[in-house]
Amino acid sequence: MKIIALEEHFVPPQVRKAWEATATIQDFTVSMNGHQYARQLEDLKDIRIQAMNDAGIDVQVLSLPSPGVQNFKPADSIAVARDFNDILTGAIANRPDRFDGFATLPVPSPIAAAKELQRAVQDLGLKGALLNGRVHERNMDHPDFNPIYEAAEALHVPLYIHPQLPPSGVRDAYYSGIGQIADIMLSMGAIGWHYETGIQLLRMVLTGVFDRYPNLQVIVGHWGEVVLFYLDRIAQLNHAGLKLERPIADYFKQNVYYTPSGIFSQHYFSRTIEIVGVERMMFSQDWPYQSCGEKGARTFLAQASISQAEQEAIAHGNWERLVSGIWRNTAAGDRRFRKL
Repeated sequence: MKIIALEEHFVPPQVRKAWEATATIQDFTVSMNGHQYARQLEDLKDIRIQAMNDAGIDVQVLSLPSPGVQNFKPADSIAVARDFNDILTGAIANRPDRFDGFATLPVPSPIAAAKELQRAVQDLGLKGALLNGRVHERNMDHPDFNPIYEAAEALHVPLYIHPQLPPSGVRDAYYSGIGQIADIMLSMGAIGWHYETGIQLLRMVLTGVFDRYPNLQVIVGHWGEVVLFYLDRIAQLNHAGLKLERPIADYFKQNVYYTPSGIFSQHYFSRTIEIVGVERMMFSQDWPYQSCGEKGARTFLAQASISQAEQEAIAHGNWERLVSGIWRNTAAGDRRFRKL
């Protein structure tokens, strides 16, 4: 069974140095990526391939982790994003049997981000983009980001919504005062990242992003970043006068795909199937921050109470179908972007 893992991270030295050179405007996660995980994030040979083999993962879809280029000034974000995408394309070309990739977009400059997505897909062959949530005070539903969503829909490529730190005010209000280490962990992987990302997805639904771009497809990890499991409660907002074109749950079932991101819980797995069905699920490990362990990817799927065909769909089939319609290198595709 071929297993494709979607939330697998890569930080080339050029990006790490750019983070370090702008340390005063970056958040503290860059130090973790620059020290604790630096070797694993940079490596594309022995360390990474061995980890993939150990876990039973055939292909990693590589991406730049948080904070990505969110905190750079617009011009700098364009330069760093283009460099990363070119480096990523070279890495895939060296091992097309083991790697694929999500582009990084210069989201501080949304028009440039839409153009870079077009270049990344049509010229470089990347399979969409990974977005690290909001940009400073602009949430993901901000109208400034419409060109990115328009481009993704037109190109038929998914956008992976990846966690980032909650705003500093939120961290101070909700994730501080417990203990030095606990405060940091609480604001990150313990829960803060997941509330932050879930709220961004929910805002996109509630403000009509998917009504404006009904064929836009996004992917979220960690079994739906909390909000998926609260759809029954969130459904109260169907009666809030929002004038959405569909019931709220339909957007989660028709415009969003879900991955585990290293939370290998059969209970969460079963609950996700119950809510959205096998056809909306794919696989991710969140390497190097999480690891499946010895043949863990295959073991996790094999232990699920689903058929072999359903295992194959989650392992690779749903992803392959999702990206099979990518629009690249066509005159028609170019015409869709004339106004950019």
